[in-house]
Amino acid sequence: MSSTLAELARQFELELSGQADLEIKGVCTLTPGQAGHIGFLANPRYRAQLAQTQASAVILSAEDAQHHQGNVLIARDPYLAFARIASSFAPAEVFQAGVHPSASIAVDAEIPSSACVAANAVIEASAILGEHSYIGPGCYIGRSVRIGDACRLEANVYLGDRVVLGQRVRVNPGAVIGSRGFGLARGPQGWEEVPQMGTVRIGSDVEIGANTSIDRGAIEDTVIGNGAKLDNQIQVAHNVHIGEHTAIAACVGIAGSTRIGARCLIGGGAGISGHLQIGDDVMIMGFSMVSKSLSGPGQFGSAYPAIAAGEWRKQYARVRRLERLEQRLATLERQAQTNKDGEED
Repeated sequence: MSSTLAELARQFELELSGQADLEIKGVCTLTPGQAGHIGFLANPRYRAQLAQTQASAVILSAEDAQHHQGNVLIARDPYLAFARIASSFAPAEVFQAGVHPSASIAVDAEIPSSACVAANAVIEASAILGEHSYIGPGCYIGRSVRIGDACRLEANVYLGDRVVLGQRVRVNPGAVIGSRGFGLARGPQGWEEVPQMGTVRIGSDVEIGANTSIDRGAIEDTVIGNGAKLDNQIQVAHNVHIGEHTAIAACVGIAGSTRIGARCLIGGGAGISGHLQIGDDVMIMGFSMVSKSLSGPGQFGSAYPAIAAGEWRKQYARVRRLERLEQRLATLERQAQTNKDGEED
């Protein structure tokens, strides 16, 4: 498919500068770019690449458009505009409705005729699938699971008993939702399991990344709010609540019973302790360790950025000497105080 630059401007409510009838066949990166395609510039650090791009058109802010002589679509948020235009060129995710012969379906599971259940999927008793849902190869759907309309579960997804998905939820390959929470009590002979009797409830328009694990609640449920986006390889422990439209990058670990507010941004590799309260509109930088509640809004971080190895060794050596320096300082302060007391006498 293709569109003219004028058609894209009208469809996405953007301002056009340049050749209105220019045919656009798809999207591309700014560098090197591709003839017949449209790129974008969202980061001012890459402005110099505008002069070298081979893209036939570029999505720019009004400020950057003043310095570019080519074909331009002007957007308040170039990256958001690019995402929407890219979606219009992305191939549709179509599937043929029906149940593959190798799938195992409980007799009382409800599978609408518009849904697709792929090869080797297992759907247990009393599960209900929504209209136009896709259950990929090798997926496991536990007892009494509820899946809303237009959900898409890619290959080898696990949904434990009684998990609830809202509408238009995407779950990427290998995700585990509703596994046993890490509940243990120390007994005289070692660890004893605490029953995990809750489940997981996920709102609408949520995306769960590949190999992400979301534990079911111990008594109450683990909850993911509408519009939340979770990247790959995230651990969400039992009874965690994640607010609406919060985005969490890869390899984050969230300990049990923590509540995270709406519209938060959590960088990759961050670790969040249990039983904390994270307010709305909080941004946590990558690799941060969060051990206390954050009321928000605001930005928080704790990790040291990478520096040259030689400089890091010097800084580490200084840290190792801090205790001795502190002791010397305390000795000097005591001596100064003794001298002062002697002068006063």
